[in-house]
Amino acid sequence: MAILGTDNTLALTFGILGNIISFLVYMAPMLTFWRIYKRKSTEGFQSLPYLVALFSSMLWLYYASVKTNAILLITINSVGCVMEIFYIIIYLIYAHKNARSLTIKLLMVMNLGSFTLILLITHFAIPSSFRVKVVGWICVSVSVSVFAAPLSIVARVIRTKSVEFMPFWLSFFLTLSAIMWFAYGVFLKDICIAIPNVLGFTLGLLQMVLYAVYRKSGARRNGVTEERDQALESTRNVVVGIPMRTHEVFPTPLNDAGNVNEHGIVSANGAKEKGNSMEIK
Repeated sequence: MAILGTDNTLALTFGILGNIISFLVYMAPMLTFWRIYKRKSTEGFQSLPYLVALFSSMLWLYYASVKTNAILLITINSVGCVMEIFYIIIYLIYAHKNARSLTIKLLMVMNLGSFTLILLITHFAIPSSFRVKVVGWICVSVSVSVFAAPLSIVARVIRTKSVEFMPFWLSFFLTLSAIMWFAYGVFLKDICIAIPNVLGFTLGLLQMVLYAVYRKSGARRNGVTEERDQALESTRNVVVGIPMRTHEVFPTPLNDAGNVNEHGIVSANGAKEKGNSMEIK
């Protein structure tokens, strides 16, 4: 068992479970990015959680290499790096100009610049006897940021009373993953692994509670939006000529198109005859 990084059976068990569930965490956004791909737009989704998750995986890989005998950390964080890079690439392809620009800036500053700086400082300026602790506490601080990153989405859910942009399965698997890695850290007696997952469990539970509270509200709102969109699809804009006033545009049902002349003009008299269906002020 030592080849897997621990002689502790319970730590090994929770570490393997943590790998399995964390893999599901990394797979959870697949539905979100499939939606982005289908609609060719990132809509209201943000790239920050994926950038921070990539940064965290990179740091935990570094921590595992410094700590040694931590193959369970290496396996899952290697997968994490690959998956997060894939998500970020998809995001960059379909994001609008401002979101793409912001994402690239954050990627350069945080994932490349900050990681390189941490790597150089801890490798050349920190004695090897303290390096594990220093890198470990850096990982703790970044892991807290990973769990805190969705707080912006939580605030949006509370403000809009809609869970449209807060994926439930991501929150669910993050909570399970936090429990497994907390247990792994406890049995391994590695405080750097255990501490951030306490916050991870708390915030994950909060997101699931919010989902339960606002799920039906969001469904009703989506239904109203769909009905409105269907109504708009059955109308077209025509110009109504009103004497002595500027031209105004009114949505007119297609079945009322009989009053539209060859120039696309509906006369004021014609509009009055349709008084029950159109009111001109």
